[in-house]
Amino acid sequence: MWYHKPVVNKELLQSLPNLRIVASSGVGIDHLDLNLLSSFGVKVSNTPFIVSTDTADLGMALMLASSRRLVEGYEMAVSPDTEYFPADWLGAEVSGATLGIVGMGTIGYKVAERAKAFEMKILYHNRSQRKKEEESAVGAVYCKKIDDLLQQSDFVLLAVNLTPQTHKLIGKRELELMKPTATLINISRGLVVDQDALVEALQNKVIKAAALDVTYPEPLPRDHPLLKLKNVIITPHIGSATKKTRRIMMEEMTESIQAGIAGLPIPHEVL
Repeated sequence: MWYHKPVVNKELLQSLPNLRIVASSGVGIDHLDLNLLSSFGVKVSNTPFIVSTDTADLGMALMLASSRRLVEGYEMAVSPDTEYFPADWLGAEVSGATLGIVGMGTIGYKVAERAKAFEMKILYHNRSQRKKEEESAVGAVYCKKIDDLLQQSDFVLLAVNLTPQTHKLIGKRELELMKPTATLINISRGLVVDQDALVEALQNKVIKAAALDVTYPEPLPRDHPLLKLKNVIITPHIGSATKKTRRIMMEEMTESIQAGIAGLPIPHEVL
């Protein structure tokens, strides 16, 4: 499966009686009905670890691009109508700012490692607290309640898996808890955020900006209000989109398929 295609539903499984394994690219498996697949005796694999570094890099890139208004700046610099650069055209500081990471798994932790180099204050919210030595290595402080993180952070970065518990985790209430100067960065899944509430928050300056590598649907309809807002950066779900990583993802998927066909233990099997 690549970009969640083909759609694995009951009809497909019934039409493929010899199917042994579904190898899915990337980390997320929210597009798969694991119980349905198991009932047909079909195993599942993904490629969870190889995407982490590139996705963390993109999270930092989105933070920097949004805070320093790179897209707007580029448009100004190349516009045929530009006669001068205004002196009061300003961005926001990243160095020394507070970053709140929601989801401190492999990707979230790699973001924290990068943020440490920017001398950022790092807060994180997770299902469970990480080991003290892991926290100390990046200078991260655990927030048991997500509300505490939202209220204190200049940047809120989402790096959680999409589950029933994280579906629309960030909605109207959560956005209103954030600082009016804060930026929301989403490198997880679009449905982790209530998109209608986000549009309203951005339009009404409840928060300052958003930088999104994921939306729902993907791509957005061309008349969607998010595409018309100056304080939004959207990229086309490219967290893992580097040549090296995509090649390794393909290799890992192939290894899992070969193991599944041969009846051997499957690398990165999703249980």
